[in-house]
Amino acid sequence: MCHECGWHALCPRCDAHMTLHQSSSQLRCHHCGTEQYKPNSCPECKSEDLLQMGFGTERIEHALTDLFPQYQVIRIDRDSTRRKGSMQKLLKEINHGKKQILIGTQMLAKGHHFPNVTLVGMLNADHGLYSSDFRASERMGQLILQVAGRAGREEKEGEVLIQTHHVDHPLFKPLLKHDYANFAKALLEERQQTELPPFTHLALLRAEAVDKTSPMIFLEQARLLLEQAKIIDLILLGPFPALMERRAGRYRAQLLIQANHRNQLQSLFAATILQLENDKAAKKVRWSLDIDPLDLM
Repeated sequence: MCHECGWHALCPRCDAHMTLHQSSSQLRCHHCGTEQYKPNSCPECKSEDLLQMGFGTERIEHALTDLFPQYQVIRIDRDSTRRKGSMQKLLKEINHGKKQILIGTQMLAKGHHFPNVTLVGMLNADHGLYSSDFRASERMGQLILQVAGRAGREEKEGEVLIQTHHVDHPLFKPLLKHDYANFAKALLEERQQTELPPFTHLALLRAEAVDKTSPMIFLEQARLLLEQAKIIDLILLGPFPALMERRAGRYRAQLLIQANHRNQLQSLFAATILQLENDKAAKKVRWSLDIDPLDLM
C-alpha cells in the first residue's frame, strides 16, 4: 500500500488484494491468477513510499533466515511446490537435514512424518474464531491438532505454540488438552442452538454474470418460484452478493435455502429445477445448485 495516499494493490478482476511474491517481484491474485509487476511508485500519487502489508510465508521465511542464519529454512507452499517433483525434493531435504526450520501452509501440516520436529508454531490462529463461514472454527480445531501432531513424534518430546489475541477463548481450552471430543461437543451444541448443519440442511443457489444486476434478478425470480412450493419450515435467505462479489471479472450472488430435512430440499428442487432452467433470467447468468455446500463463498 502507499503510505502517502492509502492506495492498495487490488486485483482488477476480483474484490481482493494482490499478493506480493518477492522471488519474482510480481503481484499475483490468488483467486483468479492475474499477475502484474510490482510498481516502483504509487500508480495514483507517484510516491515511492510503498509498504508491504501482512505476513505471508515468504516474509516469514526472510525474517527467520535473518534471525537464525545457522539453520536451513525450508518453505513449503503453493509457490515453492508448483514445479513437478519440487514437493518430493523438499521432503527429501527435510528427511536428510539436521538443523532446519520448516515454514508452510496447511499442506505442511497434513499427512507428513517429520520425526526430528520438536517445536511447532501456529501463526495467527484467530481467523478461525471470527469468520463468515460457520465451519471455520471446526477447521481451525482440526488444523491445530494436525499441526500439533507434527511435534514430538516417536520418542522425542514436542512443544506447540499458538499465536492468538484471544487466549481465553473457550474453544482453545479443549484443544490445548488435545481433547477433540469436547471441542466437537461444544461446536455441536452451538450448531444446534443456531439451527445449523448437521441439525438442519442447506442448499446454495449461486448465480454469476459479467454484469452486476443479472444474478440478483435471476435469484429474485428463483426465490419467488421456491416460495410457491409452500414447504413447511423452509427458510429462504437472500438473494445477496457473495462474500467476494466480483471474481475473475464476473459478479456473483447467492440464495441460501435451509430445511429441517434433506428430503424437503430434494422434493423442492425436483419440482422446480426445470422451471429454473426455462426461466428467461436464467439465460443471462451462469448458475449452479449446491446441496449441503462445504463453503458459503
